[in-house]
Parts: sequence; C-alpha cells; structure tokens
Amino acid sequence: MAEGEEALPPSSSCMEPLKQSEEVIREIVKEKDLADALEEGGCDLETVRNIIQGRQLPADLRAKVWKIALNVVGKGDSLASWDGSLDLPEQSIIHKDCQELIDQLSVPEEEKSVLLLDIESVITFYCKSRNVKYSSCLGWIHLLKPLVHLRLPRSDLYNCFYAIMNKFIPRDCFMKGRPFHLFRLLLQYHEPELCSFLDTKKMTPDSYALNWLGSLFSYYCSAEVTQAIWDGYLQQADPFFIYFLMLIILVNAKDVILAQESDKEEMIKFLETSPANLDLEDIEDLFSLAQYYCSKTPASFRKDNHSLFGSSLLGLKDDDTDLSQALCLAVSVSEILQANQQQGEGVRFFVVDCRPAEQYNAGHLSTAFHLDSDLMLQNPSEFAQSVKSLLEAQKQSIESGSIAGGEHLCFMGSGREEEDMYMNMVLAHFLQKNKEYVSIAKGGFMALQQHLADINVEGPENGYGHWIASTSGSRSSINSSVDGDSPNGSSDGKGVKSLVNKMTVALKTKSVNVKEKVISFIENTSTPVDRHVSSSDRVGKPYRGVKPVFSIGDEEEYDTDEIDSSSMSDDDRKEVVNIQTWINKPDVKYNFPCNEVKENGHMFPSHLLVTATHMYCLREIPSRKGLAYIQSRQALNSVVKITSKKKHPELITFKYGNSNTSGIEILAVERYLIPNAGDATKAIKQQIMKVLDALES
Repeated sequence: MAEGEEALPPSSSCMEPLKQSEEVIREIVKEKDLADALEEGGCDLETVRNIIQGRQLPADLRAKVWKIALNVVGKGDSLASWDGSLDLPEQSIIHKDCQELIDQLSVPEEEKSVLLLDIESVITFYCKSRNVKYSSCLGWIHLLKPLVHLRLPRSDLYNCFYAIMNKFIPRDCFMKGRPFHLFRLLLQYHEPELCSFLDTKKMTPDSYALNWLGSLFSYYCSAEVTQAIWDGYLQQADPFFIYFLMLIILVNAKDVILAQESDKEEMIKFLETSPANLDLEDIEDLFSLAQYYCSKTPASFRKDNHSLFGSSLLGLKDDDTDLSQALCLAVSVSEILQANQQQGEGVRFFVVDCRPAEQYNAGHLSTAFHLDSDLMLQNPSEFAQSVKSLLEAQKQSIESGSIAGGEHLCFMGSGREEEDMYMNMVLAHFLQKNKEYVSIAKGGFMALQQHLADINVEGPENGYGHWIASTSGSRSSINSSVDGDSPNGSSDGKGVKSLVNKMTVALKTKSVNVKEKVISFIENTSTPVDRHVSSSDRVGKPYRGVKPVFSIGDEEEYDTDEIDSSSMSDDDRKEVVNIQTWINKPDVKYNFPCNEVKENGHMFPSHLLVTATHMYCLREIPSRKGLAYIQSRQALNSVVKITSKKKHPELITFKYGNSNTSGIEILAVERYLIPNAGDATKAIKQQIMKVLDALES
C-alpha cells in the first residue's frame, strides 16, 4: 500500500461469511456450555433455558434436557414391580400398532425385538396402572415416536411418556371434548372471521385438530420438525402454549381457507394435514407469533381451565361450565379490575355495561361505558348510534391513556340469565361484525359486587369502593344483587353496606402517594391508616416506630379458611433446581434455611431465597440430595402482611395479594419456621421498602 493511502473497510459481501462464522462459533460455545452444565449434574430447567434461549437442542443432548424438562431425572423404575404380562383384551391391537411404529424407524434388525417389547410394555403398563382401555385413535404411538428416537432405557421411556400424558395432554382429548371447545373460543377471540367461516361450514376444531393436540404435532410433522417443536414446547413448561401454536397454524393458512371452494371433507383434510408443511426454519417464527398471541389473551383463559391439565388440586376449583354453549371467551371480574391498573404491555379491557339504564344508574363499574341492550330491539337506529359512540369512546380512551381504555371489549350484564338475553344478542351482533378481542364478564355485575364484597370483608377502608359509581343521585349498594335486593332498594344496614358511602375523602384524592398506600395495606388490611394501636390490639404493633411490613399478632390471627398456595401444588408439575446453584446466583441477596409448615402441621425442609424483587421457596427433595422443588415464587411487592405468633415467634406467616391505591386481595398464605426469624423478616422488610421506593420513583 502506498504511503498516505487508507485501508478500505471490507465490503458487505466479505463481511457476510465472517458474520456466519461468528454465529457458528456462538452456537458451538452454547452447545459446549450446555454439555458442561449437564455433565456437572444438578442442572435445572432454568439453567437450560438461559443457555439455549429457545434454540433447537443438539441431538446428543436432547434426551438429557427433555428428562429435565419433564422432571423425571432420578425417578425410579415404575415397571420394576410389574410381572410383565402382556394380556390385555386389546393386546393384539397394541402389538400391531407398536410393530407399525418399529417398521417406520431406522433401527438395526437385532434391536427391533427389544425395542418392540419396550414400547408394548410401556403402553400395556400405562393402561393397567391407569385403568384405561387402549384404542389406536388415542394417538399414543405417535406420542411415543419422538421419545423412541432418543433411545431411552425402558424405565425412562415410561417416565417420559407418563409425564407428557400427565402434564401436556389435556383431559377429554377426544371428539367433542372440552379442549376443542376451548380452542374454538380462543380462535374466535383472535380471528372471529376465520372462526365464523369454519362454523358456517360446520368444521369444528376436533374434526381437524384432534391429532394436533393428541400427539403434540408428531402425527403429521417430520421427526426433525417434531423434535424442534418439542424442544421449544417443553422449555416453555406451559401446557396451554400448544393452543397458541395451533392457532398460528390456522392463522397462517387463513387466506387459503377463506378462498377454499372445495367440499367439507376436502377442507378438513387440508386443515388436518397442514402441520406437515412446517419446515425446521419455520419453527422460530411459529414460536414468536405464538408468544405474541399469548400476550394478547386474557389470563382467565388459563386460570379458568386449569383442570384440563395435570392432577393439580387447582382443578377442583374450576367450574363445570359447558364451553360448547359459551357465546365467547369469559373473563373473571378480578382480572378486569386488575388489568387496567397495570402499566405497560398486557391485556387491557374496555368494559361495556349492557344492563338497562335504571340498573346502570343505580350503580356500575366506574370505568364502564353504558350500552343499553334493550335498544337493539326497541330502537335500532338509536342502538346503531350508541355503538358508533362506543367505538369512538374506546378509541379516544386508548389514545389518551385513560384507565378505562383498552382494545379488548368486555361486555358486562347483570349476571342473571333471564335478564341478560338482550346482552347476548348485542354480543352476537359484535361477533357477527367480526370484531376481535370480544369477551364477557363472568357472572356479570352481580359477580363484580360479590367480588368487591369479598375483598372488603375486613374493612371497606381498603379502597375498592371507588370502583362503583352511581349516576342516579344515590349511592349504590354492593349488596343489592348479592343479597337479592332490588337495584334501587335500600340495604337497611343488612349485609355489606354501600362501598361508596364508606370511602373517605382521602381515598378519592388522585394525588395520594402510591408508596404510602401500599405500606398502609401491609400495616393493616382491616383498619384505617391513622389507627392508634392499643396494648390489647390483635392486629399488631408497629415495628420500632416505623411503617411496619409485619405485625406481631396472636394465634387467633390465623384464619383456617385462608388460601394456602402450597397446598394446591403438585410435585409432578414443579420445577426441580440445584439448591447450591440458586444460592450462588448473583441476584440472590439472602438465603434463610427454614421449614415450610403446612396447616396439618407437616414440615418440609426448605430455603427462602430473596432477590431484589422476588422471594422463592425451594423445598428440598429428600430422595435427591442437593436438589429442590420451586415450591413458590412471589413478588416482594405482593407481600401485604408478615405476622408471627407471640408464643412461637419463629413461626412466620406471609400473606400475598394484589395491592394498589384502591385496595387489597389476599391470594396466597405461606408459613415458615425460620431460625433467627427477626433477622429474616427485617431483611425481607428492607427489600420490600426498596421495591416500594423504586415503584414510587
């Protein structure tokens, strides 16, 4: 190069191979990091997620990672006590299906007989132990196919199959089953035009998606694509995520579906086999889009349908609503109240109160828009004008950032079936217009009143009263529906009094400091902030003159009917982690060895870990030294009260809930026996104060 000449930067065409090689190097490094972590032992799912970050797993490490994700590492041989008898009435069908699977695999001839016996034994033992009758249409063979590719020992093959059936295959996964009615509601929520088209053709989800859900896509997808899907799905550890993957497959085929002119059977066949068109390079986009649709779906979609998956006791609380008769997706009133208080991204609702004017005027959700459903038949032109006003009001509220704003329309009736007939007609009107994000408030205004009554049992000063507004000159009473009174009736002091009447001027002031409000909830959930504490007070004494985050109370303070979140857990669904790895995490500020205490008195050796924003309970696994279940994850700003018994000061109770300027709802209660409990509660208190300071700033 001549003197004075400058070196030119490499051209973009020269840089491309360099970028590709850098990407390859990063992949190699990540694979080595994963291999090292697995080799060291005690690797948990979170460690795997942090290393892989949603990418496809290396083939030689897939078996180890799937076992971790399915929580079967170290599980014993369930078939050890079985006599091995292959004598079910449908045994010949089982043998035939297993043989067909073997014939599809590239397996050395000398290994085929052993593998055939393993697969047939797994299915036979599962049928016997679960008292299930085998049928080819169940799709178990296709569910086993990806597992067989891993070349697992028989005990691991069974444990993995059992875990998948228990955690990821929904109950009633058959024709006209509940999972498919739920999928239709999800499709209608996001893609009403497509849903309406399929409804018109009488093409229900079970007619084309039975094998999608029953085999987790392995029925139609190639082995490589199935493995890539399962890599991502098992890392998600969310059984409901399969619904969003199914949704994206339909959305991707939407234009083709709507343009179809073939007969019903041909269209069903086209839909049924559409996952077969997926290639490896499609998987990343498939998951990204599924995540997006997931973020645009109300949390009630999961919470109200927990009973579909696993054996969690949470399922016992789910109702038996006939989803096949549901007009649209239902949203709980508690989610409606909480959603519009949240900042940033997430589902926000524009609530439409469809009750008659006199009921609305007597009392309504303060953020709700009134659309009198009676007008639809009585005065159609006025109804049409009201709908225009509604959509304009929704648009303006979103643009202004109003607390009432939200792109998700939620319709609220009275909660009485005979009164809500017209509201259902209004709902149908919006659905026929292919309006997306349409839902109904579960239980209507009556459920809202009951919910507000429930969370104000300990005292209306918690501040939820501002949710109810009245435009008739008289305050609304929350017991008007709960106790069966007329909307305009007087409570006469019976039941729960009007929330609005109980509100103080301070609670109506919008400039009240958020931090002080949250602290007041932590101090005392049943009394005003300025309450004086007497020596006989059961609600607790202030801690050394500062705003307390816990109080010292008597034994009577513990209610036996409070929520005990840990009692609802299910070990098969919990994540297993390495205790020392978690203790050594840079974001863990405190570790308190303790015993988790159940209501029946049983104690479990555990560790309370405190980070800058969360508190974790790791329950030790007696049979697996050094490992623990993540028993609970709680945000520090959800701690609303910390109490201890006077006679047993080391027994600490944590109460968690949703607290904001308008009130509190206790969602979970946990109890721990902590040595040096004073130091532990003091440290946790300090972290809570830091979180509150951060929220304020």
